[in-house]
Amino acid sequence: METNPHQQFMRMAIALSEQNVTNNMGGPFGAVIVKSGEVVAASANTVVPTNDPTAHAEISAIRLACQKLNTYNLQGCVIYTSCEPCPMCLGAIYWAHLDKIYYANTKADATAINFDDQFIYEELERPMADRKLPVEQLLKEEALEAFKMWEKKEDKAHY
Repeated sequence: METNPHQQFMRMAIALSEQNVTNNMGGPFGAVIVKSGEVVAASANTVVPTNDPTAHAEISAIRLACQKLNTYNLQGCVIYTSCEPCPMCLGAIYWAHLDKIYYANTKADATAINFDDQFIYEELERPMADRKLPVEQLLKEEALEAFKMWEKKEDKAHY
Protein backbone atom coordinates (compact mmCIF):
# COMPACT_ATOMS: atom_id res chain seq x y z
CA MET A 1 0.00 0.00 0.00
CA GLU A 2 1.66 3.16 -1.22
CA THR A 3 0.72 6.44 0.39
CA ASN A 4 1.78 9.99 -0.25
CA PRO A 5 3.56 12.05 2.42
CA HIS A 6 0.39 14.03 3.21
CA GLN A 7 -1.42 10.81 4.09
CA GLN A 8 1.53 9.62 6.19
CA PHE A 9 1.62 12.86 8.21
CA MET A 10 -2.17 12.78 8.65
CA ARG A 11 -1.96 9.19 9.86
CA MET A 12 0.54 10.39 12.48
CA ALA A 13 -1.96 13.01 13.69
CA ILE A 14 -4.74 10.41 13.74
CA ALA A 15 -2.51 7.97 15.66
CA LEU A 16 -1.87 10.67 18.28
CA SER A 17 -5.61 11.20 18.64
CA GLU A 18 -6.20 7.47 19.09
CA GLN A 19 -3.34 7.13 21.60
CA ASN A 20 -4.83 9.97 23.61
CA VAL A 21 -8.09 8.09 23.93
CA THR A 22 -6.40 4.74 24.65
CA ASN A 23 -4.16 6.28 27.33
CA ASN A 24 -7.08 8.24 28.85
CA MET A 25 -5.17 11.51 28.42
CA GLY A 26 -7.96 13.63 26.99
CA GLY A 27 -9.83 14.36 23.80
CA PRO A 28 -9.38 12.49 20.52
CA PHE A 29 -7.27 15.11 18.80
CA GLY A 30 -3.75 15.09 17.38
CA ALA A 31 -1.65 17.49 15.31
CA VAL A 32 1.65 17.32 13.44
CA ILE A 33 3.64 20.27 12.07
CA VAL A 34 5.90 19.62 9.09
CA LYS A 35 8.57 21.73 7.41
CA SER A 36 10.33 20.67 4.21
CA GLY A 37 8.96 17.15 4.52
CA GLU A 38 10.23 16.68 8.10
CA VAL A 39 8.17 16.53 11.29
CA VAL A 40 9.00 19.54 13.45
CA ALA A 41 6.48 18.93 16.22
CA ALA A 42 3.63 16.62 17.14
CA SER A 43 1.16 16.65 20.00
CA ALA A 44 -2.13 15.29 21.15
CA ASN A 45 -4.67 17.30 23.09
CA THR A 46 -3.25 17.83 26.60
CA VAL A 47 -6.07 19.84 28.19
CA VAL A 48 -6.83 17.30 30.93
CA PRO A 49 -3.33 16.28 32.10
CA THR A 50 -2.05 19.87 32.07
CA ASN A 51 -5.23 21.53 33.39
CA ASP A 52 -4.85 23.98 30.51
CA PRO A 53 -7.99 24.67 28.45
CA THR A 54 -5.81 26.12 25.67
CA ALA A 55 -3.70 22.95 25.30
CA HIS A 56 -5.50 21.69 22.23
CA ALA A 57 -3.40 19.52 19.92
CA GLU A 58 -2.83 22.31 17.40
CA ILE A 59 -1.85 24.87 20.04
CA SER A 60 0.50 22.41 21.74
CA ALA A 61 2.11 21.48 18.42
CA ILE A 62 2.53 25.16 17.52
CA ARG A 63 4.22 25.84 20.87
CA LEU A 64 6.59 22.89 20.39
CA ALA A 65 7.41 23.89 16.79
CA CYS A 66 8.13 27.48 17.77
CA GLN A 67 10.44 26.34 20.57
CA LYS A 68 12.26 23.90 18.30
CA LEU A 69 12.67 26.39 15.46
CA ASN A 70 13.29 29.33 17.83
CA THR A 71 10.72 31.53 16.14
CA TYR A 72 7.16 32.79 16.48
CA ASN A 73 6.65 32.64 12.72
CA LEU A 74 6.02 29.21 11.23
CA GLN A 75 5.97 30.25 7.58
CA GLY A 76 7.20 27.35 5.50
CA CYS A 77 5.40 24.87 7.77
CA VAL A 78 2.09 23.07 7.37
CA ILE A 79 -0.14 21.47 9.99
CA TYR A 80 -1.91 18.13 9.85
CA THR A 81 -4.69 17.88 12.39
CA SER A 82 -7.01 15.00 13.09
CA CYS A 83 -9.98 17.38 13.24
CA GLU A 84 -10.96 20.69 11.68
CA PRO A 85 -9.53 23.35 14.02
CA CYS A 86 -11.77 25.06 16.56
CA PRO A 87 -11.96 28.88 16.54
CA MET A 88 -9.09 29.22 19.05
CA CYS A 89 -6.81 26.86 17.14
CA LEU A 90 -7.70 28.43 13.81
CA GLY A 91 -6.75 31.84 15.22
CA ALA A 92 -3.44 30.45 16.51
CA ILE A 93 -2.70 28.85 13.13
CA TYR A 94 -3.23 32.20 11.42
CA TRP A 95 -1.09 34.04 14.03
CA ALA A 96 1.69 31.46 13.59
CA HIS A 97 1.61 32.01 9.80
CA LEU A 98 1.42 28.32 8.91
CA ASP A 99 1.20 27.83 5.16
CA LYS A 100 -1.62 25.28 5.02
CA ILE A 101 -4.01 23.21 7.12
CA TYR A 102 -4.77 19.57 6.38
CA TYR A 103 -7.58 18.09 8.51
CA ALA A 104 -9.40 14.77 8.77
CA ASN A 105 -12.60 14.94 10.87
CA THR A 106 -14.91 17.92 10.46
CA LYS A 107 -16.38 20.19 13.11
CA ALA A 108 -19.69 18.40 12.46
CA ASP A 109 -17.99 15.09 13.34
CA ALA A 110 -16.71 16.69 16.57
CA THR A 111 -20.19 18.01 17.36
CA ALA A 112 -21.57 14.48 16.96
CA ILE A 113 -19.40 13.34 19.91
CA ASN A 114 -20.18 16.41 22.05
CA PHE A 115 -17.20 18.61 21.16
CA ASP A 116 -19.38 21.46 19.95
CA ASP A 117 -17.68 24.75 19.12
CA GLN A 118 -20.68 26.12 17.23
CA PHE A 119 -21.66 28.29 20.21
CA ILE A 120 -18.31 30.13 19.91
CA TYR A 121 -18.88 30.80 16.22
CA GLU A 122 -22.35 32.10 17.08
CA GLU A 123 -21.07 34.26 19.95
CA LEU A 124 -18.52 35.91 17.64
CA GLU A 125 -21.34 36.97 15.33
CA ARG A 126 -23.34 38.64 18.13
CA PRO A 127 -22.80 42.22 19.27
CA MET A 128 -20.79 42.24 22.52
CA ALA A 129 -23.80 43.38 24.54
CA ASP A 130 -25.78 40.32 23.41
CA ARG A 131 -23.15 37.67 24.23
CA LYS A 132 -23.64 35.12 27.01
CA LEU A 133 -20.34 36.12 28.66
CA PRO A 134 -20.64 39.69 29.98
CA VAL A 135 -18.10 42.13 28.54
CA GLU A 136 -17.31 45.56 29.97
CA GLN A 137 -14.66 48.03 28.83
CA LEU A 138 -12.57 49.79 31.49
CA LEU A 139 -9.74 52.38 31.48
CA LYS A 140 -9.39 52.74 27.72
CA GLU A 141 -7.52 56.05 27.90
CA GLU A 142 -4.94 54.62 30.31
CA ALA A 143 -4.52 51.50 28.20
CA LEU A 144 -4.02 53.57 25.04
CA GLU A 145 -0.70 54.80 26.45
CA ALA A 146 0.95 51.43 25.73
CA PHE A 147 -0.42 51.56 22.18
CA LYS A 148 0.99 55.06 21.69
CA MET A 149 4.35 53.90 23.03
CA TRP A 150 4.32 50.95 20.62
CA GLU A 151 3.37 53.16 17.69
CA LYS A 152 6.39 55.43 18.34
CA LYS A 153 8.85 52.62 19.07
CA GLU A 154 11.40 52.37 16.29
CA ASP A 155 13.01 49.03 17.22
CA LYS A 156 9.80 46.97 17.60
CA ALA A 157 9.52 43.42 16.36
CA HIS A 158 6.82 43.23 13.71
CA TYR A 159 4.80 40.06 13.95
